[in-house]
Amino acid sequence: MSSARLSGVGVSSGRASGPVVRVAEPLGEPPAEPVPADVTAEAARIRPAADVVAERLVARAAQAIGDAKAVLETTAAMAADPALLGQAEKLVTERRLPAARAVHQAAAGFITALEAAGGYMAERARDVQDVRDRLVAELLGVAPPGVPDLASPSVLVARDLAPADTAGLDPTKVLALVTEEGGPTSHTAILARSLGIPAVVACRGILASDAAALLVDGDTGAVQASDGTVRAAHVAGKAVWNGVGVLRDGHRVKVLGNVGSPADAVAAAAAGAEGVGLFRTEFCFLSSTQEPSVEDQRKAYAAVLAPFAGKPVVVRTLDAGADKPLAFLEPDPEPNPALGVRGLRVAFDRPEVLDRQLEAIALAAKDTGADVSVMAPMVATAAEAAWFVERARKAGVERAGVMIEIPAAALVAREILAVVDFVSLGTNDLAQYTFAADRQVGAVAALNDPWQPGLLRLVKLVGDAGTELGKPVGVCGEAAADPLLACVLIGMGVTSLSMNHTALTVVGAKLASTSFDLCQLAARGALGAHDPASAKLAARAPH
Repeated sequence: MSSARLSGVGVSSGRASGPVVRVAEPLGEPPAEPVPADVTAEAARIRPAADVVAERLVARAAQAIGDAKAVLETTAAMAADPALLGQAEKLVTERRLPAARAVHQAAAGFITALEAAGGYMAERARDVQDVRDRLVAELLGVAPPGVPDLASPSVLVARDLAPADTAGLDPTKVLALVTEEGGPTSHTAILARSLGIPAVVACRGILASDAAALLVDGDTGAVQASDGTVRAAHVAGKAVWNGVGVLRDGHRVKVLGNVGSPADAVAAAAAGAEGVGLFRTEFCFLSSTQEPSVEDQRKAYAAVLAPFAGKPVVVRTLDAGADKPLAFLEPDPEPNPALGVRGLRVAFDRPEVLDRQLEAIALAAKDTGADVSVMAPMVATAAEAAWFVERARKAGVERAGVMIEIPAAALVAREILAVVDFVSLGTNDLAQYTFAADRQVGAVAALNDPWQPGLLRLVKLVGDAGTELGKPVGVCGEAAADPLLACVLIGMGVTSLSMNHTALTVVGAKLASTSFDLCQLAARGALGAHDPASAKLAARAPH
């Protein structure tokens, strides 16, 4: 790559250059031999190893603050997960596998289930892989994978980075990040922004390059060889936010959290979320071989709602089917799962499943005092939206809306908004359906860039419809986690932003520094651009 210029998806703003340090590839699959002579003693090695890994992560968390601290604590908890460790011990005692191989195989089952669930759940698979590799390394007595100690400021190059590795980065030593894999909604992207480190993901060919030094542009996604001169991007001071989503001119925009479990809810509340804009209920169903009872669902939902008593929480009904199969639904095989029976479409054939979920949500809302609304995923028409709203109100949930994640729904946003109380844009799925590009495939990650003008113009259609009808329009896709893009979304009529808890402070602080007229200027510039890089530059001009 002496003179070649590579391109990826810029996910964290800034330009920097310096010498390259490569992150070691993850450990391979451990051998299944030799068979342990004493399986009881071999199985007994697993939990102490997990304790060591968890303690190391907790120690790192104690030295971190804010977003990094939360991610490290979450990873530490995952390392001690009794379900994972119990499954590994069982593989040792019943199948006579060495402890390291048993951990690897046990984790594989969890990873497969998460990846099959898609969306947010699929993003958590990377966390499990990280914990797996740390446990395996401890059991084998080798150095754990991850970022090496940096003697001087460097540009990190990796296939991908585990969330715990990204969270532990020192912005004074890491000039920039470049990864071969990953996408705009990855943890790497979100955490790099929160740390102020320029980053480019999905940069195909970077691992094969022989460049000793790189110049990285986190705005345009360009990566090219440099002369080795260290140039650090300007990194602003630590973002500070008072927990109220308001622009400097008083324009109000709710800043909310995306959650999928009780731990997520606690983290979002601690980070200052004004409520929840997306509660993914799939966690309650993920490992179920039969439909959880109304009472079981009620308890599970209440555990998530509890930290937000008196605050707004938008609960998304079950987003399953097709590529997110659930055993108790017995889905039929489909030739193209992404375009099949999923989301609300499952309920058309099994309305009783939806009705029981809505009943449980209404009961959990009463139990906790949270101000609960519901919304349906994968809605394509106004008729579907009206069908869902009627069932929600019969179940005792007064405020009902839908997600806009199918292009057709954006095109008929006025008709949909006429029959619902609100809409929320799922920009991750809306992008992949708009560009026919699977958001889990790195080769097409550039098409899923949330700065794509084609996607922004669909968002504008929905924002205009909401403004015209006086109804709220939220964004709960990870587009909301980009501070500059958040300003653009507000300028297009979006009234609330919902995101991973790690992005709340930096987005809230950015909003407090701008005004509604500047957001509108940024939106006009981005909408008139011809590609994502130009859209970013145009949006930055007013700011």
